[in-house]
Amino acid sequence: MFHKTGQILSRLIKQWSPNKPRPAADQNEPLSSSIQVNLNKISSVFANASDLVIRQLQIGTREQTEAFVVYLDGLVEKTIVNDNILEPLTLELRQAQANGGVSRKRVLALIKKQVLSVGQVKEATTVQAVIDAVLSGETVIVIDGSAVALVANTRGWETRGVQEPPTESVVRGPREGFTETLRTNTALLRRKIKNINLKLETMKIGKQTKTDVCIAYLKGIVNDKLVEEVKRRLAEIDTDSILESGYIEQFIEDAPYSFLPTVGNTEKPDIAAAKLLEGRIVILTDGTPFALTVPYLFMEAFQSSEDYYSRPFYSTIVRWIRFTAFFLSVFSPAIYVALTTFHPEMLPPALLISMAAAREGTPFPAIVEALGMGVIYEILREAGIRLPKPIGQAVSIVGALVIGESAVTAGLIGAPMVIVISITAIASFVVPAISDVTAVMRLILTVMAGIFGQYGIMMAVAGILTHMVSLRSLGVPYLSPLAPTNIPDLKDVLIRAPWWAMSTRPRVIGWHRPVRQKFHLKPEPPSDTNRDRT
Repeated sequence: MFHKTGQILSRLIKQWSPNKPRPAADQNEPLSSSIQVNLNKISSVFANASDLVIRQLQIGTREQTEAFVVYLDGLVEKTIVNDNILEPLTLELRQAQANGGVSRKRVLALIKKQVLSVGQVKEATTVQAVIDAVLSGETVIVIDGSAVALVANTRGWETRGVQEPPTESVVRGPREGFTETLRTNTALLRRKIKNINLKLETMKIGKQTKTDVCIAYLKGIVNDKLVEEVKRRLAEIDTDSILESGYIEQFIEDAPYSFLPTVGNTEKPDIAAAKLLEGRIVILTDGTPFALTVPYLFMEAFQSSEDYYSRPFYSTIVRWIRFTAFFLSVFSPAIYVALTTFHPEMLPPALLISMAAAREGTPFPAIVEALGMGVIYEILREAGIRLPKPIGQAVSIVGALVIGESAVTAGLIGAPMVIVISITAIASFVVPAISDVTAVMRLILTVMAGIFGQYGIMMAVAGILTHMVSLRSLGVPYLSPLAPTNIPDLKDVLIRAPWWAMSTRPRVIGWHRPVRQKFHLKPEPPSDTNRDRT
């Protein structure tokens, strides 16, 4: 009895299990040679789709053949459909039959090779292939008597023009940025790198959205094992939707539980091209202007494309300003909390008296003030970003002034804390690529400083550095070339060496082909002989 009961329960579990294999859908069936059967299948799949357009027509004069054209309104360029598909089908075939006649068996080949004047024409043999083509913005021609449909590339939806990205604006350098259209983005890369070794491989990810994702790399410069690893990670993504590159980033990163990013992103084609030339891989996603770059190193957050377009002396100074701003953004609240709570003897007497007078009468300890002001700052920042720009700027400025002045006047918060938070906020804008990382680090250090003082800061820094050293980005050490130290690569970390001195690619990434330019390219003044001639 128990054996039979177990068998019944096992059958019920298998029957209702969500992981059981589903029966094959009708879409996987091959196309029929009957045009009416194909029309009924496509119409049933796109039932209640008001944007579906099916144009039935008869082609030829002596031996008329039934056919229909199907596409989705809004995803195709109507001019191409009318002038390059519908008009040739109705007029040119009629003239061809009038001049000598075309048999029904030759209609398909004639249409593909002579009638359709579009750039790309493919064949589809299954209902699923027809559906995928229509959903991708292509036009499908189905002919009676043929189990093969023709797919013409007529994509032409509304797109945003190429503009300067607001997140990576520069004073000197290209002003163009990626858009939400994949083919526009690949064309921008092709304009930067006119090389047949630039490979662009496209795959579809997302069972419901079927988003086009493109892998870009330079053959001969990139490590082939790195390309295979990226392809493997992308192929393992089994999800319903990919709506932005951030989805992919969280599926392929090395350390999903780390607050540090191991996958980079950019909106600028020149930055993506520079990373490709170093041996990295760029992942483009249809529907978003943000391209992913791997491997990604922590020091890339302090590098800007403008550094390489300006003279190296000022670029080095600006890079050190970024390092200083990062230090202030992360450590300022923690150091203030530690000094005022545990180590006031480390402050000069005059400064200590001034700070004590400013904090006299405040009801909260320094750590509560720091955390409270940090939360208020994040609220104001989010309000300024999410609201419309004219209103957002007013809310940020008025909110900061009113709340800060009112809090100090009411004696809830000391004036030095407002100054510290202001310095922290301004410094965090200098390195926007890791603004979320600085916020997490700042919170950890502030809490540790409020509990243990400077010893808490030292413990937190040691823990964060240990975590950063252990991280990898597709096998590349996250803190390289600092840890492990690679002296030749330091020419683009703490300083920005002149271009004539950067003859090699980053060794941890471009070791496959390390030399990128000729050595001894340092410019020199003309010799005395040439000077005398002039």
